[in-house]
Amino acid sequence: MAQFSLKRDAAATEEVAAAVNPAPLGLCAFALTTFVLSAANANLFTGAGIVIGLALFYGGLAQLLAGMWEFRMGNTFGATAFSSYGAFWLAVAATLQLKLIPNETAFGFFLLGWTIFTGLMLIASLRTNFALIGVFLFLFLTFLALAIGALGGGSAFTVIGGWLGILTALVAWYTALAGLLTTVKAPFGLPIGPRP
Repeated sequence: MAQFSLKRDAAATEEVAAAVNPAPLGLCAFALTTFVLSAANANLFTGAGIVIGLALFYGGLAQLLAGMWEFRMGNTFGATAFSSYGAFWLAVAATLQLKLIPNETAFGFFLLGWTIFTGLMLIASLRTNFALIGVFLFLFLTFLALAIGALGGGSAFTVIGGWLGILTALVAWYTALAGLLTTVKAPFGLPIGPRP
């Protein structure tokens, strides 16, 4: 009887795990943190240090957890994306808090590395859905503009990167909401443009 109970509990756990989707959490954590820092980059306010707390706990920790839960579900793409960008935000928080940016060129190469990684994720997303492709496309353009600005292209590229980051956040929030609406009895759904 105990063996039957354990099997039944395991089956129930697998059912719940299959129904749970950590992607909306990861996308919301990414979107909010990106939105705040991007608004600072777009010169909508001064004091970009306000992002440190978000970068540590929401963009960093919550997104990293979402990535680990994606690994548990067997979703390598989601796990790689959320874990990597969660680590990105933790690195940004540490870099800002500890004043570890020696110069703009060094920071430019940091951003260039993330541009390359995001380009890889964009390619990997091409068979998912248009909403997710949009997130990675705008994020790629955001990192590219910020990298160009930091590598000597001028502050105009940083401002452009800020506005592109705001667009990225909005697309990520839309994608998160589309996922959330599938988990509740919502009166409507949002199209994400599934790919064949």
